[in-house]
Amino acid sequence: MSTQPQRGPQPQSQPSRALAAADALGARLRATRTEPATNPQLEALALAVTANQPVLLWGEPGIGKSAGMQQLATALGVELETVIASVHEPSDFAGLPIVGEDPATTGVPMAPPDWAVRLARTGHGLLFFDELSSAPPAVQAALLRVVLERRIGSLVLPESVRIVAAANPPSSAADGWHLSPPLANRFVHLDWTHSPRTVARGLAGTWPEVAIPAVDPARASGAVARARGVISGFLTARPGLVHHMPNEAEGRGRAWPSPRTWEMALRLLATGYAAGAGREALAAALTGAVGDAAGIELLSYVEHLDLPDPDRVLADPDAFALPERGDRQLAFLIAVVAAVQGELTRPRWEAGWAVLAKAVDAGVPDVAARAATDLAAMRDLDWPVPAGIDAFIELLQLSGALPGGG
Repeated sequence: MSTQPQRGPQPQSQPSRALAAADALGARLRATRTEPATNPQLEALALAVTANQPVLLWGEPGIGKSAGMQQLATALGVELETVIASVHEPSDFAGLPIVGEDPATTGVPMAPPDWAVRLARTGHGLLFFDELSSAPPAVQAALLRVVLERRIGSLVLPESVRIVAAANPPSSAADGWHLSPPLANRFVHLDWTHSPRTVARGLAGTWPEVAIPAVDPARASGAVARARGVISGFLTARPGLVHHMPNEAEGRGRAWPSPRTWEMALRLLATGYAAGAGREALAAALTGAVGDAAGIELLSYVEHLDLPDPDRVLADPDAFALPERGDRQLAFLIAVVAAVQGELTRPRWEAGWAVLAKAVDAGVPDVAARAATDLAAMRDLDWPVPAGIDAFIELLQLSGALPGGG
C-alpha cells in the first residue's frame, strides 16, 4: 500500500518582486498632504458635524464624498464606520431578534450589527451611511430611529457619535428612490460639488484641510441667547414658515422647514456664533436645514439684525440703546430673556427688567409683553418685585405670571 509523503507547514507565499514594487508605488501615490484653504463646502460640513446634526451630502457619483468622510474622520481624530445603506435589509438597522431561554419573561432582544457595537464600545466615531438614495423605502423607514434616536436594535449609540450620509440624485443613482419626507426632514442637506482646481491640486499631492470649528466656552452663553432671539423673532414675524412641506416628491426628499428643522437651525446658528464660523459656511448649513426659500429669508433677516451681545447688555443695562426697528427689538428682547434663563441670578434677572423698561420708555410695551411674561416666570419667590415691572403688572396678572395685587 502506497503512502503519501507527509507535508509540513508550507512557507507563506510572497508576492512577486513586480507586485511588491507596484504596491510601493501605490503607497507613494497615497502619501499626500493637506493645507489650510477657504472651502465653504467643507466648512459647512464641519460646522454641522460639530453641532452634532445629521448631515446628508448630495452629489454625483465619483466626486469624492467617501474620500471627504475619511478626511473628516481624520481631522476629528475618530474612526470612520461606513455602512452601504442600499445593500442592507431593514432588520440590519432595526436589529435581529435573539431568542433567549425564557422569552415570555425576558422578552426578545434585538441584536445590533457589529459596526454599531464597535461605535458603542469606543464611545465616539463617525458613522457614514453611503448610497442612501439607493435604499428602498423599507430600509429608509428602518433608518428613521437610527438617525433621530441613535437606536439600532437594543443598543443606543453614544451622543458623541456623529452621523453623516451621502446620496446621489435619483436620476443618477443605481435604482434610485426619492427620500421619504420623514427621513429627509432629519438631515441637514448639503450639495457636494467638485472644484476642478481643487481636484487638480489634490492629484498633484495637496488637498484642502478640514478645519473643525472650535467652540469658545466663554461665548457659549451669549451665542445660545442670540440664536434663540434670531430664530424665535424670525418665526414670530413669519409664522407661515414654521412648517411647510413641499408638494412635489423631489422637494419633500430634500430640506424643508418644520419645527424639527428649525431646532436644527437653532443649534447650527448657536454653534456658528460660538465658533466664529464663516458667513458662507453658516449660510449653507442653515439653508441645508430649512430649505432654500425659508433659509434665504432667514439669512436676510440675520444680515439686517445685528444683535448686540445680551450678556454684555445684562452686565450694564444702562449703557445700551434699544434698537429702533420693531423686528430687532423683539429679537433682542427674546435674546436677553434667554440669556437670563441660561444663567439665572437675581442681578441678571433685575437687569433684564431694566432692559424691558427701556422698551416701555420707547413707547413699545407690546413688543416687550411676551418677554416680560417669560421673565416674570423665572422669579424666585424670595426676590422682591423690581420697579421695572410696574408697566407690565396688568398684563402679568391677566396671564397668571404674577398674583393679583402684585
